[in-house]
Amino acid sequence: MRKAAPPNIILKRRNQQQEKMICRILLLIILTSCVSGSFVVNVTQTSYQAEENHNITLEWTFTTKPDRSTKTLNILCELFISDKSSVLYHVHEGVEVSESQDAKFSGQVQSDKDALREGRIRLQLSRLRTDDSGLYLCEVNTDYGFSVGRCRLNVTAADQLRPQRSTLSGEVKSWGQNMLSTIQGLTALTAPLSAMLAAFIWFIVGRK
Repeated sequence: MRKAAPPNIILKRRNQQQEKMICRILLLIILTSCVSGSFVVNVTQTSYQAEENHNITLEWTFTTKPDRSTKTLNILCELFISDKSSVLYHVHEGVEVSESQDAKFSGQVQSDKDALREGRIRLQLSRLRTDDSGLYLCEVNTDYGFSVGRCRLNVTAADQLRPQRSTLSGEVKSWGQNMLSTIQGLTALTAPLSAMLAAFIWFIVGRK
């Protein structure tokens, strides 16, 4: 039976993976600033906020040249979380490669092919999960330039909003019950007072 690695070894490996991931991201950023020139990849938003189980569309734009074939277009979009990266979209020589997509994004990502021809990468993520949160990098490589665009997505758990709503609902319910009790109390008090007032008036009229 294979023995588990000691905790210090596991921690060391994890730190090495994180260092490699950070180095890779820094390298992409440095390469982008050095070789991009007039070729640029931009994001429509640098930060996205969404709720669990909802849908969202991430979008990047890149420089296009009408005289260049789409066969020179290569795109790789990945999600980076801590020491792990997951491919959500891959285009090789103008053709989408679905086999490269990470299993966690299977059936969750849809691309807009018409927008791609216009220099826009539009990826719709459906049925969002909290573990979809993280840094999204899109590398675009053509025969006339290379660049990277990045944005961050934060997915909030749906049940985080429910306690606030239930608390508010509870306060309204409690207030309504208190008002009902008060009205019932006033109603109960008004009946004897009305009877006493009627008897008093009858007594005064009778004396006259």
